[in-house]
Amino acid sequence: MSDSQPQEPFHSPRSGRGEGGGHGPAHGPSQSPAQSPSRSRGHLPDPDHGQQHGHSLGHGHAAAAEATTLLLAGARLTDGRTVDVRLSGGRIQAVGTAGSLPAPALSRVDLGGYLLLPAPAEPHAHGDTALTADGEGPVSYTPDEVQRRATEAALLQLGHGATAVRSHVRIGDVHGLGPMEAVLQARRSLRGLTDLTTVAVPRLLTGVAGADGLAMLRDAVKMGASVIGGCPDLDPDPTGFLEAVLELADEHGCPVDLHTDGDDPGRLARLAAMAGGLRPGVSIGPCGGLSRLPLDVAARAADQLAAAGVRVTCLPQGDCAALERRGLRTAPVRLLRAAGVRVTAGSGALRDAGNPVGRGDPLEAAYLLASQGGLRPGEAYESISSAAREAMGLPEVRVEAGFPAELLAVRGDRIASVLSLAYSRIVIHRGRVVARTSAVREYCDSAVAVALDLPRQGRTAPGP
Repeated sequence: MSDSQPQEPFHSPRSGRGEGGGHGPAHGPSQSPAQSPSRSRGHLPDPDHGQQHGHSLGHGHAAAAEATTLLLAGARLTDGRTVDVRLSGGRIQAVGTAGSLPAPALSRVDLGGYLLLPAPAEPHAHGDTALTADGEGPVSYTPDEVQRRATEAALLQLGHGATAVRSHVRIGDVHGLGPMEAVLQARRSLRGLTDLTTVAVPRLLTGVAGADGLAMLRDAVKMGASVIGGCPDLDPDPTGFLEAVLELADEHGCPVDLHTDGDDPGRLARLAAMAGGLRPGVSIGPCGGLSRLPLDVAARAADQLAAAGVRVTCLPQGDCAALERRGLRTAPVRLLRAAGVRVTAGSGALRDAGNPVGRGDPLEAAYLLASQGGLRPGEAYESISSAAREAMGLPEVRVEAGFPAELLAVRGDRIASVLSLAYSRIVIHRGRVVARTSAVREYCDSAVAVALDLPRQGRTAPGP
């Protein structure tokens, strides 16, 4: 049996003209047109001039592409219906029975054999440190290296289906605001392919040592960081850290997304009391420490978080390097949900010190919540799609007319089978196919294979 795995996207361009510059990417020999995201969307644009290597992808071209009508034919929905879905202007224009929505042949994608779902979103990534586990020597934080890593990480996650990514970026220490500037540059270069937002993560905010961190956090927000984060557990004064973050977030109207192990019920109670009135909201994670607390203590903390409207982002695939590793346990998802806490799942580390084999695949996070976290498959998928989008302040997506065309088609007929064997995927962002991954399974010719009619994923004719 041969199972081809989803291939990584091309390496993003390294700077050839100083910070933020770039050239078109070169495709590796292992990538076929059906597997490379660049084939779906063209080469990455130069963030300074909107030029591509060989093609132009300025804002006018992107807008024109969004106006193109695309028909998704013969898709299966979670309710069992087989439908055609017409996309236009970056939104779902119509959903009808199969064959009822005609469209030009060149604007048709055959989704026979695929389950069509709202696309996942990634609420907890670390683009600045991603893909550093295999390097030799110290990790480089030069702007072009951070931009390359953040771009490649976002494209990897796009290939898995995440059309929006929230990346936590460390600021301060010897690197200052350099990593934030580089990830913001990656965000600009990825516009039209995926939506990348940044969380500014200072180390200290209190005392003499924290004064510089607070000033740098303010500068990061002015630069374009849209979310304020940090690790109150690591500050000598966690309560003071929370006060500083919440005050700044309230001043700028920013959401808050904090790292915490969640093993201190008193600290969680103070956070809930302080965060209750903040809009657009507060998220915390990964909260694995909640699983180590006595059940009644954890339940009381969950009730307090629910009453304050604090969301929890768990990391089923493993921890991230932002916190001290204290045992890889996932937050008690069922307990939190029973209390009314909105729980979402993130991928965390993507091949860095936090998880050297991290995949950054949201479907794997959902699989783990279904196989080990006690959630039903639909609930597990919701944690990486609608719940994740809500936590990130993104509009709701349903496979219905009028909703944003942020979609994922996965070969399979129901969510359980999709989470079990999610190989072939087609990713749609703003109404356009932006990534494809195709897998082919074959068995050798034998009487047993023929007699059992073993399933195959091969294609006899060109497909989507």
